[in-house]
Amino acid sequence: MKSMKNRKIIAIIPARGGSKGLPGKNIKPLFGKPLIAWTIESAKKSKYIDRLIVSTDDKKIADVSKRYGLEVPFLRPKKYARDDSPASQVVLHTLDWFKKRGELFDIVILLEPTSPLRKGDDIDRAIKTFLNNFEKADALVGAGKIDSDTKHPYGSVKKIKNGFLEPFIKKNKVFSLRQELPAAYSIYGGIYMSKVKNYERDKTFYTSRTIPYLIERWQHYEIDDIYDFICVEAILRRKLKEKTI
Repeated sequence: MKSMKNRKIIAIIPARGGSKGLPGKNIKPLFGKPLIAWTIESAKKSKYIDRLIVSTDDKKIADVSKRYGLEVPFLRPKKYARDDSPASQVVLHTLDWFKKRGELFDIVILLEPTSPLRKGDDIDRAIKTFLNNFEKADALVGAGKIDSDTKHPYGSVKKIKNGFLEPFIKKNKVFSLRQELPAAYSIYGGIYMSKVKNYERDKTFYTSRTIPYLIERWQHYEIDDIYDFICVEAILRRKLKEKTI
């Protein structure tokens, strides 16, 4: 499969076995198929990804991924699959694994299976957005506008020593209406991508040259616990009827 502008692209779906918030969430059935399968099937539709793999430490997840036609070239070392293991370890371990075998890439993509609310063309549209801005951008992340005043940074508060609340971010202006708030965006785990050389140097998708791929409000949900799972399930039910996904 040929990448746009001859950029070689690897996409990684990270899925560790341990999850305290929702045990076994990556293979928990969602509308008749494992959660991870939604991301696998979305990624397999891409016209531009050259190598698509699952990085996991769990044999059950590996077996499910293979059943859905995906490559699992290794089981991730346990030291990179702890609760506190940063995503950068997953990405760098994968790139290093392939580099030792003589396979190099220009772009690395991370697709979290806990963010399954992607439209059919989201991945390729994000890739094209990144490649069209390749000279000025080093990375791209999915992001959605925060439309709720309670979720907006200016709507957050903190508890101080005397037990009272105060604004988390002090502001000079009082905003009476939600529409008056300055635009703010939250990061969405549905897609991250970076130039490989920059990621190997910076070890992050967030740099001063990171651009957004904007998503819709209903796509913001990420599954960390059973309540997230219920919300995503309800959204999927509606969007499948609308044939949005």
